[in-house]
Amino acid sequence: MTDVWHRIFNFTDYGQLLSIVHNSIIAAAILGLLGGLISTFVMMRDLPFAVHGVSELSFAGAAAALLAGIDVVVGSIAGSIVAALIIGALGSRARDRNSIIGVLMPFGLGLGVLFNSLYEGRSANKYGLLTGQIVAVDAPELKWLIIAALIVVPTLLVIWRPLVFASIDPELAAARGVPVAWLSPIFMLLLGITIAVAVKVIGALLVLSVVVTPAAAAMRVTASPVKVPLLSMAFGLTATVGGILLAVGGSLPISPYVTTISFTIYIVCRIIGVVRTRRGWVVRPA
Repeated sequence: MTDVWHRIFNFTDYGQLLSIVHNSIIAAAILGLLGGLISTFVMMRDLPFAVHGVSELSFAGAAAALLAGIDVVVGSIAGSIVAALIIGALGSRARDRNSIIGVLMPFGLGLGVLFNSLYEGRSANKYGLLTGQIVAVDAPELKWLIIAALIVVPTLLVIWRPLVFASIDPELAAARGVPVAWLSPIFMLLLGITIAVAVKVIGALLVLSVVVTPAAAAMRVTASPVKVPLLSMAFGLTATVGGILLAVGGSLPISPYVTTISFTIYIVCRIIGVVRTRRGWVVRPA
């Protein structure tokens, strides 16, 4: 039992280990803020299923890049963009969108498994694409993450108001002259970039905990259009950085730590939401 506990939590030489993974901590902070921000629109536009679909194609692209010996992040971005553009081109037609995502997910997962099986290098590289690697974020990959944040955040801020309008009521937004047909693929492109850089840190299987759960939790405790993204970023930051700090001492992948913190935040927010609803507050569906 002691061995199991030490595999999960082990704070021996913790200070020295922290100095080794400072790039991972910075990457987790950026990813937490980025994921928390974009998750606001993922929930508004009812796209959690799409996030899963894009992450599978991102995994396939990353595995193909690993097999070809090129930068994994490049392959991950390529896979995400292809999936995002296909899904985004379908606009707000939920039935068509869910159908194509249901087709893309097994196809992407199958390709990823194929490329991983053909790869003959370190098994940790293959496993890390699915579950994340705490010490895998080197300087070039941190640069990719910063570049992605510099693309996604300013673009989101520029299109924020029309995107909120189009997410809440697309038909009325279109009638008022909002370019709804363009906003959907643009947002999916931003989402694809975010997922691609997240795959390297937290892994393809658990991207939802960073790109969906933060806003889902925030919407349980507030309906304010200002407080939701702020709380969502705070929750995302807490989950990713907290997960890194706990995972440093253990011998397990980072994903269980991040997802446990993220899920705990959601449960706490849900309980708060239930209590407030009983007192007359109207909670937003999440």
